[in-house]
Amino acid sequence: MKIKILFLITLILFGTLLFSNEFDRDLPINEWDMMKKTNDSKATGDSLDCTLVGGWFSGPCEAVFVEDTIAYIGDGGYLKILNVKDISNPQLLGKVRVPSIVKGIYVIDTLVYITAKDAGLRIINISDPTNPMELGFCNIDGEAYGIFVIDTFAYVANQGNGVRIINVSVPSNPSEIGFYNTDGYSRDVYVVDTFAYVADENKGLRIINVSNPISPIETGFYDTGSSAYGVFIIDTFAYIADYGTGLRIINVSDPSNPSEIGFYNTDGVSIAVHVVDSYAYVADWDNGLRIIDISNQVNPLEIGYYYTGGVAVDVFVVDTFAYVADVSDGLYIIKYPM
Repeated sequence: MKIKILFLITLILFGTLLFSNEFDRDLPINEWDMMKKTNDSKATGDSLDCTLVGGWFSGPCEAVFVEDTIAYIGDGGYLKILNVKDISNPQLLGKVRVPSIVKGIYVIDTLVYITAKDAGLRIINISDPTNPMELGFCNIDGEAYGIFVIDTFAYVANQGNGVRIINVSVPSNPSEIGFYNTDGYSRDVYVVDTFAYVADENKGLRIINVSNPISPIETGFYDTGSSAYGVFIIDTFAYIADYGTGLRIINVSDPSNPSEIGFYNTDGVSIAVHVVDSYAYVADWDNGLRIIDISNQVNPLEIGYYYTGGVAVDVFVVDTFAYVADVSDGLYIIKYPM
């Protein structure tokens, strides 16, 4: 009789374990996970002046955008919406499936613009964040990566097909109105005034005049030395995540003649960059997050880092918190005391 009771207890415990593993994929980080990730090895927590304060470790994450107290992340083929008001305990508000892997996210008001790798531009209505719904889409040839939205236009870095310009004035029916086919593989795009700055892999930084969105033309370019994957513009400077050669700082005050003024060669593979004040935050592949002081642009210096558990591919910064998309683990929320 005792053997039967022990057997039943074992079955119940085993079943409970299976059930929790199956249905807890959307749970945020807990204290035990935090301890494992910060203590296991160099690749899962080694840091300089950075602290892991929260996260969402429920699968791959390749894109992140943060607005107020809401984080929007690409989790494979899902857009997930997280409430990060309590930074240590993010809560899932809602999610919506898209036809391909989420590669880029841009949020304006109640709309989320998504680049879905093989499925072009998708526009999601988030007026009710607990029930996001696709409002419209625009299929484009090739693979869609970076995205920037301004006024009524979405600019999509379309890998081998350059930059596509999509009219989104009617979100339910977006349509392509122009494009510029760069020489390389467009990975990211940032638009200021009438210029689109394109990270074009081995063709470096390309500067496209988009004053006429129907017929954009190239104004200038700069060979960054490796493969430009990410771009961020502040004032008259372009900050480039340049794959094998780290962070490059390009003076673009004359768009027809850009010139490099400084660089910092990270140890890893620089994929994305976000600049706030005098700091450049770089997603550096298996070297995690790197923080570069750019107050002296001629001689930038690394002042902080945090090794995420896998491969850091995107970063978005709000205040002193860096939200890092890790393609292996999910979302890391890292604090740096400025």
